[in-house]
Amino acid sequence: MNDEKTLVVLLGPTGVGKTDLSLRLAEKLGCPIISADSRQIYKDLVIGTAAPTVADLVRVKHYFVGELSLDDYFSAGRFEEEALKLLAQLHQTHNTVLMCGGSMMYIDAVCKGIDVIPDIDAELRADLWKQFETEGLEPIAQQLKLLDPQFYNKVDQKNHKRVIHALEVCLQTGKPYTFWRTNSTKKRPFNILKIGLTRDRAELYTRINQRVDQMMENGLLNEVQSLHSLNSITLLNSLNTVGYKELFRHLNGEWPLDFAVEKIKQNTRIYSRKQMTWFKRDPEIHWFRPEKIDDILKIINQTLG
Repeated sequence: MNDEKTLVVLLGPTGVGKTDLSLRLAEKLGCPIISADSRQIYKDLVIGTAAPTVADLVRVKHYFVGELSLDDYFSAGRFEEEALKLLAQLHQTHNTVLMCGGSMMYIDAVCKGIDVIPDIDAELRADLWKQFETEGLEPIAQQLKLLDPQFYNKVDQKNHKRVIHALEVCLQTGKPYTFWRTNSTKKRPFNILKIGLTRDRAELYTRINQRVDQMMENGLLNEVQSLHSLNSITLLNSLNTVGYKELFRHLNGEWPLDFAVEKIKQNTRIYSRKQMTWFKRDPEIHWFRPEKIDDILKIINQTLG
């Protein structure tokens, strides 16, 4: 085996089986795991994010799991910066490191790099989210259309997060969001091998539904109840998360519990489709079913030489 440094990226939609396989691969490779999950990084979102268990964390060293408070702001740009620093350290003692997750922007941030966009003032962000909650997305989208018609015509105008963020940047910097988007791929000082996990859609959906039921049995409602007093999507983007936002609506008296649970399942299935649409655009991903660990190890060993 050569001394070149490699990052193996294990990715795929939510519920596909990444966690179990990542533990087995990390043990085979003798390396830690860097989590590329934008929600598992928060210490109080455990059940609803299917975070690695205490036993998992003992079994294999993980990074970016349960490290932040809910009111800490974290972004793909910050993940890129911190993960690259960590990789430089880990590669001194491990030729191969495993990164596992399904957060598309986080994975792209490390593998390709993302554009450096100025930080957004917390008050500006809070004002826009409050406007979104009270007036809906349309006024925000129209303001974006005035300030950056080029991006407005490209963006999914129903994706409130992207629309709001683009307008944040326009207002914060005085320049169109497209000014900051170069979409250039950055060269990394290590090799990258991307392994994608996939299942038939019906099979994946069944697993998602069963996992939500298991989360409820494991105490998801109690976990959300403990966070209810903190619930403010305006201020805490960390809580604008599938599994939590639906149960907040139940706790607020808007939805019956059974309906909220079905909405969690539905929204998780929708998110899994978005993940696969994103990942399928990347020709560098090698796709496998999760049980094909021998085939996955074979391609990893071929890459490592």
